[in-house]
Amino acid sequence: MATKPPTGDPVQDAPQVTPPKQAAAGLPAIGHTLRIAGAQMGLARTARTLLKVNQKDGFDCPGCAWPEGDKRHTAEFCENGAKAVAEEATLRRVTPEFFAAHPLADLATRSGYWLGQQGRITEPMYLPEGGDRYEAISWERAFAVIAEELTALGSPDEALFYTSGRTSNEAAFLFQLFAREFGTNNLPDCSNMCHESSGSALTETIGIGKGSVSLEDLHQADLIIVAGQNPGTNHPRMLSALEQAKAAGAKIISVNPLPEAGMERFKNPQTPLGMLRGTALNDLFLQIRIGGDQALFRLLNKLVIETEGATDEDFIREHTHGYEELAAAAKEADWDETLTATGLTRPEIERALAMILASKRTIVCWAMGLTQHKHAVATIREVVNLLLLRGNIGRPGAGVCPVRGHSNVQGDRTMGIFERPAPAFLDALDKEFRITSPRGHGYDVVRSIEAMRDGRAKVLFAMGGNFVGATPDTDVTEAAIRRTALTVHVSTKLNRSHAVTGRRALILPTLGRTDKDVQASGKQFVTVEDSMGMVHASRGNLAPASPHLLSEPAIVARMARAVLGTASATPWEQFERDYATIRERISRVVPGFEDFNARAARPEGFRLPHAPRDERRFPTRTGKANFTAAPVEYPQVPQGRLLLQTLRSHDQYNTTIYGLDDRYRGITGGRRIVMVNPADAAELGLADGSYTDLVSEWRDGVERRAPGFRVVHYPTARGCAAAYYPETNVLVPLDSTADTSNTPASKSVVVRFEPA
Repeated sequence: MATKPPTGDPVQDAPQVTPPKQAAAGLPAIGHTLRIAGAQMGLARTARTLLKVNQKDGFDCPGCAWPEGDKRHTAEFCENGAKAVAEEATLRRVTPEFFAAHPLADLATRSGYWLGQQGRITEPMYLPEGGDRYEAISWERAFAVIAEELTALGSPDEALFYTSGRTSNEAAFLFQLFAREFGTNNLPDCSNMCHESSGSALTETIGIGKGSVSLEDLHQADLIIVAGQNPGTNHPRMLSALEQAKAAGAKIISVNPLPEAGMERFKNPQTPLGMLRGTALNDLFLQIRIGGDQALFRLLNKLVIETEGATDEDFIREHTHGYEELAAAAKEADWDETLTATGLTRPEIERALAMILASKRTIVCWAMGLTQHKHAVATIREVVNLLLLRGNIGRPGAGVCPVRGHSNVQGDRTMGIFERPAPAFLDALDKEFRITSPRGHGYDVVRSIEAMRDGRAKVLFAMGGNFVGATPDTDVTEAAIRRTALTVHVSTKLNRSHAVTGRRALILPTLGRTDKDVQASGKQFVTVEDSMGMVHASRGNLAPASPHLLSEPAIVARMARAVLGTASATPWEQFERDYATIRERISRVVPGFEDFNARAARPEGFRLPHAPRDERRFPTRTGKANFTAAPVEYPQVPQGRLLLQTLRSHDQYNTTIYGLDDRYRGITGGRRIVMVNPADAAELGLADGSYTDLVSEWRDGVERRAPGFRVVHYPTARGCAAAYYPETNVLVPLDSTADTSNTPASKSVVVRFEPA
């Protein structure tokens, strides 16, 4: 039976700690899923909704971007996907009466967990200048407010148009079209904070900023390396693919600073035997020090080159460029320095090498553990070097696999959500719509915050997401946002961003993935692109949470009409009436989407072309796959300090907090904890259960403090610590970013510990 939301924030002062689990999923996952779904939706609605998740005639999970195979299970979702669906399909409602009872000052004191638990927002809400609380507003007036502020700007570049990865292809295409017709490329998105480093590295090395493998490739691999990733919490359905690969004989190496239950043993809830015994996944666990991955892969590349017959000479000769430069750089790789950088032993690295040499088909998967460091791009290039040396791109069962987070973050980029668009894309857009898009580069997320801080950006329009909760340097970011004239958030539920506003603010409630979308021409569907380049339809099956909601395409179309007026020849009203007309235009602008409507109607969807995978053609500046040879870097940590990585709990997806537990790591009833290796804790005088302030250290000398964290003795890598975001985002300096990609270095934060 569905329950009411919490009236007060739960106390998190004394989290309970038990030993970490040794296996993921199984019966506990089923029980937890049913409890959370039942509390949000009730039993009947739970069954009706969850059975449509990731089905060919259903809706795409609003959680992660992991793909589905052609054959679907009846329950084609994971525990965290079910939590995401439950929070969207909840019976709880946030009405104008809620906002009347909770002024902005009250909302600002609430935790992200409490805000998210209140339910779906039912009407457009407006915070007038000088007001102390949101009040209901008509859609017409809301769009008029946006038009007032945007048309009053001194330049279109004073506006920022942010996109969350949940936004559909159709909405994303319209959003970037509106921004460019308005006159700016300021299109920051959540990818700037996660896999921008992957895109930067892959575009340079193989010519396309996406992964090169399919689900079937994982099933055929001889070796899968999972680096800087925790599938058991962040992409739980990936565990099924790893289990299938193991059954076919694959070996798995996990490279991570923390042991994770999902990589130790997976208890597949789809089978009785899986729930009882499970499958051990790791064949080798390399517990690497934070930021030591580039050094590890550089040494492995040296050892591969030095092993007679280990390189694919035909592939290197025919398809690559820069081998000599890499070979010269790799020759300088030093065992002692690598052991220092990684914290690994020589036998561990030699065992990894033996597994690499024994594999004819190798896939490397990675996530934020590789992408959020100063040297992230160089690290991923080094991963690509390893695959190129063995000819492991463009063959079945092999390739690069950056595992994307949000369910359409890759599709949004494909649709043109990018502050540095390719000239060819803009040329096609201009030709199709008879507009003149700006050619100057816009702001990414970090530069957007700097622009707001410095008074160069005055309007922030966010299509979904939780900008405040997702970004670094919390105090700086919040102060920057409060300098703006207007903040607008297209949202389904409350989050911290609604409590940190410009002089005026709007909340525009929108349909979710689970909601039916009916427009003037009839029932609509949208499309999404998964982490492996498959595009397919998504159709909600529930009545919308309120009659006052608009879809994301409708919001963009109506905003465009209000702002651009009769000067725009773009058929915005037609796009709102019938999404097929949007897809028709996409088919003429975006390569790979030809005949989009017909192909999207196929139950299985369609796969986008990928030249390196499909034909071993590499559209780089050299016309070949590029080896690279960047200097090896790894974080240097002063005596008495540790290197902190920010991460998710198991009751969390991105910045959405579903609960206060981290079941696999043994944490219950609280989030303000810091995990420290017992040996490091002893040296620093940090008793288990004691409380400490975390203070980050950066070259600007600014004190950034996260107070009141419970110390948890935990088997992290030596010299390393871990704590949850967004609580620790305050510690990440705004200008601590990855070279080239400008992604916040949230996995490389030097911290000291002070008594709480």
